[in-house]
Amino acid sequence: MMAALQQTLRGNLKLNESMARHTTWRVGGLAERYYEPADLDDLAEFLSQQDENEALLWLGLGSNLLVRDGGIRGTVIVTSGLLNEIELLDEGLVRAEAGVACAKVARFCARQQLVGVEFLAGIPGTMGGALAMNAGAFGGETWQHVAAVETIDRHGQRHLRQPEEFVISYRHVKGISGEWFVAAHLRLHCGDSETASTRIKELLEKRNASQPIGLPSCGSVFRNPDADHAARLIETAGLKGNCIGGACVSEKHANFIINTGAATAADIEAMIEKVAVEVEHQHGVQLIREVHIVGEVA
Repeated sequence: MMAALQQTLRGNLKLNESMARHTTWRVGGLAERYYEPADLDDLAEFLSQQDENEALLWLGLGSNLLVRDGGIRGTVIVTSGLLNEIELLDEGLVRAEAGVACAKVARFCARQQLVGVEFLAGIPGTMGGALAMNAGAFGGETWQHVAAVETIDRHGQRHLRQPEEFVISYRHVKGISGEWFVAAHLRLHCGDSETASTRIKELLEKRNASQPIGLPSCGSVFRNPDADHAARLIETAGLKGNCIGGACVSEKHANFIINTGAATAADIEAMIEKVAVEVEHQHGVQLIREVHIVGEVA
């Protein structure tokens, strides 16, 4: 059956693929199936041939994601570097597929003399993930600029959806059940290309100065509570530098947990839980995870 499926597709289907190779934490067990679509048409064909009950996990750059050591039952569908088209549809309207890196979207828009999404340069993920969680940085949020989105359902049917069809909040988007984002249409306003490029450079310098760039992490682990910052709460709870196995709270930015080289997913999950418990104990604040935890316990 698997061989017959592969013959009808142009993408690449792998079995028992290590997720540690595809997550920014560099941990995670095996995915039963791992599909790299050739393009949206190929993805639609792949989905149309899946069992109705097949579990699907969509993967961009692998940031904001912890895959447990027991791996993934079902199929991982990869968008990063594959669903990678970005184009100017109309004056002030940019279409970016789900696999386009957020930083690439920021730079493309700046070159087109379109401004407003410079903040995307500070998000270590793809447009699909940014849509799914209303990703933001430096005061900007993804859905502030969304004019429409393209989705695909598990039968391979594609849909054009309007923002009012979704419930949008801080780092959370409630969408249409059984549909996944495959492209964003961003409405932007005209501005100065050089000013936008300078702003992107400044934001990246600010990020690099304050975050543990270059070390395996997922980005921010917890959402910021109202009128406060998760990093401040974690730091004042005395948790900077705390470790469980190879998973440590960053000394540079307390809302980052880094893999020092030998961490397991279990180490990282235990560190996340320890931080949440200690912050609630000391500050009376329940931190809400930004990172998604998936998969089976080993």
